[in-house]
Amino acid sequence: MAQFNSPANNRRNDITVSRDQHKVLIANRGEIAVRIMQACADLGLAFVAVYTKEDAASGHVTLARQLGGESAVVRIGNYLDAGDILAAADATGATAIHPGYGFFSENYRFARRVCERSRPMIFIGPSWRVIRDLGDKINTKRIARSLGVPTVPGSDRAIYDEMEAESIAQQLFEYQERQGVSRPMVLVKASAGGGGMGIDEVHNMNRFRQTYRRIRNYSQRQFKDPGMLIEQRIFDYNHLEVQIVSARDGENPLHFGTRNCSVQSPGRQKRIEVAPGFFPAGLSYKFNAQKVLDDIVRHSLSIAREIKYDNVGTWEWIVTPKGEPFLMEVNTRIQVENGVSAAISRIKGQDGVNLIREQIRLGLGEPMGYGQDDISFDGVGIEYRIIAEDTQNRFAPWTGLIDKIAWRERPWLKMHTHVPQDRPYQIPTEYDPNLALAIVWGKDLEEAKARGCEFLDTFELSGADAQGVALKSNIAYLREKTAGLLEF
Repeated sequence: MAQFNSPANNRRNDITVSRDQHKVLIANRGEIAVRIMQACADLGLAFVAVYTKEDAASGHVTLARQLGGESAVVRIGNYLDAGDILAAADATGATAIHPGYGFFSENYRFARRVCERSRPMIFIGPSWRVIRDLGDKINTKRIARSLGVPTVPGSDRAIYDEMEAESIAQQLFEYQERQGVSRPMVLVKASAGGGGMGIDEVHNMNRFRQTYRRIRNYSQRQFKDPGMLIEQRIFDYNHLEVQIVSARDGENPLHFGTRNCSVQSPGRQKRIEVAPGFFPAGLSYKFNAQKVLDDIVRHSLSIAREIKYDNVGTWEWIVTPKGEPFLMEVNTRIQVENGVSAAISRIKGQDGVNLIREQIRLGLGEPMGYGQDDISFDGVGIEYRIIAEDTQNRFAPWTGLIDKIAWRERPWLKMHTHVPQDRPYQIPTEYDPNLALAIVWGKDLEEAKARGCEFLDTFELSGADAQGVALKSNIAYLREKTAGLLEF
């Protein structure tokens, strides 16, 4: 069994522990919980999964029992109750906690508590200091600017004074008018927000104060921080990401390429992700697309080195129609779309990269074992987020009973779902109706799109709500958006 460091404070120390002495508590639900326990099983790690009464029928609970027995599942009251999570960890003898995404994944206070309590455990994610420092968009912007990394024009610190916020907004409106922008716009963003939360747009100064106060109050309620970012609104942009991976010493971060996440709902929630971020080999762009990809990778790595980033993370970018990249934020966690980056990645020429597996073993202190020259890329990956939602009604969530979910197995397809295939499944109203992730690979963009359409056309999903109304999903929307992927 491999030997590696087991740092109580998420930094390396002299304690050496074998994998079979670790147990990972999975502090999440659904599809990501399934993928974490599969990665643990692949690594030979014991694990325990938690669930609430609403999730008792979830496939992640069933799989946990299949892989680990009854002792591998613990019922809790709430996924967002730190006391419940830590009590479950103590009761089961867990030595590490994997937060997945969402919930506690970017909560530096929780990560610090995990690592510094009387019975310390490992938080599988970046060190709490890194989460704290990069979780603040203002601080991230300040670090980026100090390194010459381009950021969106606007404030580089949290704004708490309304008059100062108005002054910055006025300057941004005037700047856009000088640039010939016909309909200038300013964004008001909660500095502590993320994932499209706490953000709105203002078209003129007459409405700025009202919007500012509303978002400020929302941020105070939601994040306990009224700090605001005032930024220029970038129009018609593409949303690109860079996948970063690093060992616990933070000395030599590596990248696993880029991806494009521009297909989003009106609420800025991603629906399709494609890797790589552009496809200059087969599409024409009005700018040097390969240079943009190279630049955002280089800039992302420069920040990762500066702060000694020490696990997986995603650098999120806006790219304008002129090919100007601006760093938007850093997500200090594994993301839903990690699998599409893994689909095109090869380590020492070998297929089968699993970034969740890499996150876990590196989080437990194992050395990287390869360098950037050992990572190569092949083909194009497309990830579809299959969701029960009414795309004709502003993507409103749909809840009801799913009586069938099925797909054809293909060598180029990976499916991740917590929805059982052997019995009906009631979508819990307490959680987002995310049903599955489908990851398609092709040797080039055209083949990936063709395979994506084949998958969507043959995917079977049916059910009804309490009134007998048929299940609504985003399958048709995904099919429609596939045609123009990576075009800009």
